[in-house]
Amino acid sequence: MNSGLIRSWVKSANAADCPFPLNNLPCGVFSVGDEELRCGVAIGDYVLDVTGLEEEGLLSLAGGPLLDVPFWNEVMGAGPAVWADLRGRLTALLAEGSADQAGVEPFLVPLAEVELHLPFLVAEYTDFYAGRHHATNVGTMFRGAENALPPNWLHIPIGYNGRASSVVVSGTEVRRPWGQVKGPDHAVPSFQPSRRFDIELEMGAVVGMPSDGPVTVAEADAMIFGYVLLNDWSARDIQAWEYQPLGPFQAKATATTISPWVVMKAALEPFRTATPPREVPLLPHLQEPGPMLYDIALEVGLRPEGGAETVIARTNYREMYYSAAQQLAHHTTSGCPMTTGDLLGSGTISGPTKDSRGSLLELSWGGKEPIAIAGGARSFIEDHDTLTLRGWCKGEGYIIGFGDCVGKVTPAHADPYAR
Repeated sequence: MNSGLIRSWVKSANAADCPFPLNNLPCGVFSVGDEELRCGVAIGDYVLDVTGLEEEGLLSLAGGPLLDVPFWNEVMGAGPAVWADLRGRLTALLAEGSADQAGVEPFLVPLAEVELHLPFLVAEYTDFYAGRHHATNVGTMFRGAENALPPNWLHIPIGYNGRASSVVVSGTEVRRPWGQVKGPDHAVPSFQPSRRFDIELEMGAVVGMPSDGPVTVAEADAMIFGYVLLNDWSARDIQAWEYQPLGPFQAKATATTISPWVVMKAALEPFRTATPPREVPLLPHLQEPGPMLYDIALEVGLRPEGGAETVIARTNYREMYYSAAQQLAHHTTSGCPMTTGDLLGSGTISGPTKDSRGSLLELSWGGKEPIAIAGGARSFIEDHDTLTLRGWCKGEGYIIGFGDCVGKVTPAHADPYAR
């Protein structure tokens, strides 16, 4: 139930268009100048230094100290009771009329003065292919409409294990990758910079509680600490050559950019929504006990060097066919242990219309239909383009934001193997 804005003595947090009201309290890691990295929570135009609050005894969590390290994994691994206690205590400290205002106010740092870092240590990274519109679009391009979806697609959330080492925080530049690309008519391939570099608009689920053995969808949902925006950069030409028969490898290993704030699952509760009706009944281990998706509006902006931004896509997380809880539950069926800090990419989030497609591959239909941007057109990403993912939930008098997920593509290095 959407109960409306929770008012704070931090006045900027009460603005209807502020992404970080008291209802949100997303978790991040920040630094100021050359000072050490610290855990913080966004509130209005500020970061609340929760590491400092814990040091001063204004914030105490069971099993603590948990915030004396520059990542949120200790809190994440402490479990749902601690997560709820953290939110409850911070809400009391920051609420309008709080008796603690004078003691807490010195721990507010203007957002404009901080540098944001990866908010948690990424243990493992798994990316899924769980958006039906995206899978249908891509399958139609390469296999025709009648065979767009693989035979298993309506039965399981398809995924692959990616590279945790390639996950970077918003604002990190992404260098165009080199790779092996097939020649014409399957002739001898060439080694070259990717010419069909792309994005994938996704949400990332952050695992808090570990597991050892299979879990239910309900148990999986309880394990999730929160969500981030996620851009799974993809070299489509490298992918086209390498993916058969085992799927993506180097095409997806360049970088995966996430937004700097983890929005805790509790902040998203008012926005729960159901997955779509099933064309084929799911097996029992994937059936949901209730709504497991969220109503999160999403958009992608593309800005060329020195130019204006064009919003090239608008969609919503509710378009997913499989929820993060279903993906996580399926991930455990083999007995695969899940770890605090695991990151699950949702898969590309596309909607039913052309302007709601979450990748340039779809927007330009494989490069055959370039899309218009301010001052030009694009089939795929060009050097010096900046791509920005945004997401928010719309409540009664407030929004829940994730912070922008930004990456600028820089030119490829010279051939690393040239001698």
